[in-house]
Amino acid sequence: MFTARHRLELPSLPTLANPKLEAELKERIDQKTKPPGSLGRLESLAIQLGLILNSTNPQIVDPQIRVFAADHGLTDEGVSAFPKAVTQQMVLNFLAGGAAINVFARQHGISLKVVDAGVDGDFTAHPDLIALKVMRGTRNSLQTAAMNADECIQAVVCGMGLVREAPGNLLIVGEMGIGNTSAASLLLSKLGGVPIETCVGPGTGLQDNGIKHKTQVLAQVLHKHRNLKNPLEVLAAMGGLEIAMMVGALLQAASQRRILLIDGFIASSALLVAEKLQPGVKDFAVFSHHSAEPGHSQLLKLLEATPLLDLQMCLGEGTGAVVAFPLLKSALGFLNEMASFSTAGVSNKA
Repeated sequence: MFTARHRLELPSLPTLANPKLEAELKERIDQKTKPPGSLGRLESLAIQLGLILNSTNPQIVDPQIRVFAADHGLTDEGVSAFPKAVTQQMVLNFLAGGAAINVFARQHGISLKVVDAGVDGDFTAHPDLIALKVMRGTRNSLQTAAMNADECIQAVVCGMGLVREAPGNLLIVGEMGIGNTSAASLLLSKLGGVPIETCVGPGTGLQDNGIKHKTQVLAQVLHKHRNLKNPLEVLAAMGGLEIAMMVGALLQAASQRRILLIDGFIASSALLVAEKLQPGVKDFAVFSHHSAEPGHSQLLKLLEATPLLDLQMCLGEGTGAVVAFPLLKSALGFLNEMASFSTAGVSNKA
């Protein structure tokens, strides 16, 4: 239960409203050797990145991936096709470099660290593992709050601190946690006012009967916690440790004018919580792709977001964000390197 002593100091956000800078960026783009608007969404993306980084010559520096891992007590209710042990096993796979996110991170030269936010298992020290375990998985939210106030705030604060210590100006948050599509669906339904039936999908591979059972369980969880309204209390009651830590990471990164390259359903649910806590966080976000998980469509509508890609991906881990990363490089590449009509000696439009 949250009381007066449970206070979370949120970092303040810089404003992105800068008409002068926006006009300068648009003028630079319009003077490139091309018809106006011919690079489509890359042009608006270049302007957004310039506003976030507060520069007419924006550069992505030392991009970072943080994959947050934690277990969920709600898996006791049979809401996932995979056993809880897979969370710990996949963390070991990340550390061995064998997961999809490892492959894509290596491909694009992005630094990756794995964060133990609350895995129900122990790990030996590893240079790519950040040990911030709050507890060994959340409690079963059908029976009680997934986290108490202290645990939830600790997870959010850990996420903030982790970003303060990280280099770079672009952050990708990925996740691993058997059962976390259930937590994300609950957060979406409760904070977004969306019927739970439209939020629930197969997750790691449930079939029709499994999805029906999952929906029924989540409806019961929502009923149990029906009186909660404060976003932090909702996060504690029905969220996950990895989601809470991602919320803190996104809040801190936005406060430092970092680009938030958002992955799919789980990462977007963390952004929704962050936006409810600190309106304006979403302005720092670039939405990488449209997840095949049904609830992501609802989240994108709530966040007024148009993703860059639609590849029917739903793996999580941050994979969709890393696949979209080259588009950001291309947007800044043409802004910073493409010749203008005057420098190239090309006649402009009459």
